[in-house]
Amino acid sequence: MAEAFARTYGSDVLIPASAGLTPASDLPVETLNAMAEKNIDMSAQFPKSFRQLRRAKFDLVINMSGFPIPWENGAPTAEWPVPDPVAMAYEDHCQVRDQIESLVMKLILDLRREQK
Repeated sequence: MAEAFARTYGSDVLIPASAGLTPASDLPVETLNAMAEKNIDMSAQFPKSFRQLRRAKFDLVINMSGFPIPWENGAPTAEWPVPDPVAMAYEDHCQVRDQIESLVMKLILDLRREQK
């Protein structure tokens, strides 16, 4: 969800990529539906593992897992304490979506201020 929000709202200041410690095989239908409520189509996105992004260089890493990231790439890391909505009821799933949207928007606004 964070990657989709970042792509939709912040493409002028960032190029997002997301990966998980233990990615699912598919995006949950609840996630697709929750994001569709925000007019964001995630049907082309898919879960990725850290191994798939291991060689990429980042300016900032956002950790939403609640666990230590198993590799160091020299970029600063921000911790966002966001619960994993996968096993939650749909209403709770949407609350997590809204929390993620708020965090992503704050990051985008901060990056835009830094550009000035």
